[in-house]
Amino acid sequence: MIADRFWSMSTAANAVARRPLVSDERTQATPLLVTPALVGFYFCFRTAITLIAVSLLVLESQTGAVAGLVLDFGLLLVVAFQAIGRSERSLRWMLKSSSFRWVLAYLAFALCSLAWSGTVSLPTSFFYWCGIAADVAIVVLMLRTAPVDGVVHSLMKGYIWSACLLALVAWIMPVEADLRLGDMDYFNTNQIGNLCAFGILLAQYLMSRKDGKWGAEITFLAITLVRSLSKSTLAAFVLSEGILLFRDKTVSRRVKLLIATAALIVGASFWSLYENYYDVYTNAGNQAETLTGRTAIWAFALDAALTKPWFGNGFDALWKVMPPFGSDQFEARHAENEVLQQFFAYGVVGIALLVGVYGSFYKRIKRLPDQPMKLILTTLFLFIVIRGLTEAEPFDLLLPLWAITLIGASVETRIRGGQEGATNGASLSTQLSGFSGTARSSIQ
Repeated sequence: MIADRFWSMSTAANAVARRPLVSDERTQATPLLVTPALVGFYFCFRTAITLIAVSLLVLESQTGAVAGLVLDFGLLLVVAFQAIGRSERSLRWMLKSSSFRWVLAYLAFALCSLAWSGTVSLPTSFFYWCGIAADVAIVVLMLRTAPVDGVVHSLMKGYIWSACLLALVAWIMPVEADLRLGDMDYFNTNQIGNLCAFGILLAQYLMSRKDGKWGAEITFLAITLVRSLSKSTLAAFVLSEGILLFRDKTVSRRVKLLIATAALIVGASFWSLYENYYDVYTNAGNQAETLTGRTAIWAFALDAALTKPWFGNGFDALWKVMPPFGSDQFEARHAENEVLQQFFAYGVVGIALLVGVYGSFYKRIKRLPDQPMKLILTTLFLFIVIRGLTEAEPFDLLLPLWAITLIGASVETRIRGGQEGATNGASLSTQLSGFSGTARSSIQ
């Protein structure tokens, strides 16, 4: 069939690009798969699509949102075309994963909630739900038709490269009035900080699998994260990485001291900026009274959630319902707390779904036989949980459903005996030594 020939040609091209990354004969290099890499690049880059539409193309913000959804559905069609007639594993293999079953349950209930949702536009909200479902479908189709490690690693590489590009864009953009990076409306500092932190964690995952050296990328993203002044993201990242470093017994005291020294140097280099930002933070509007407005948002979201405690207000029900806050009339897109956001949207059922999705994911991580991989994924999980205290997403979870599906498949492969070509992990000292900038990426 045409699709089979297309996929064979793509696989042959990927095989040419393959080359060993390390000399350890027990470790097999993972080839770069083009389609998963493009998908990963898009998953990160779409964060700035609306900014590009408004600032560069002088279009309406709605046009940027529509463009993002169109690209999403377009990628789904491409992946579906490549998957015609091919199947290295069945959907039943995916359904054996408890994490994936919880992902499907979450998507199904979110769809059902549109029946009682207080959303401003039901068709628009439905398309946003379709976008989340399309992300999961794209990952599932790629996992069914290609090696798990190839899909997982390639998608992560695409995401990291895209994060570096957007970090560069953030440095070029004019700073906000409060000295933070980004644009308050279309590409804000919390989005910048999150993509940087997530990119670093994915790079550490790849290094734990001995798939490349990502020292330069980690260093650049880490500096951008510090400069972004995204308080909640930076705090969550520092705490989770600190716990990781403390738990890894393979790291010597000397290496830990070097890492701490490098972190202090980076922080000290921005000290004057922190002082200026603190002055703005404590004197701008009602920020000093309401902790940047979150307390008022939490209070309103909780009060509204308690009016419909069992099944919630529905998917995308908060937009234009919560009143503007502060002197700048800030309109909240979500409840600024992940548990509260799920409670507002889906009630008690939403909290149960949140516990089910994250709980099943964490339980599978704990069963991993690969210690370095377990440490990195535990760090990722801690980062999400800590950040969820002061952040949320309007439609998805902070750990996106597509990421749970992707990483969950890799975890299941390791747990079931590494039939997809499991490799031995690297020590954390190798991963974190890249922060000093001594390592250089090997881009396939």
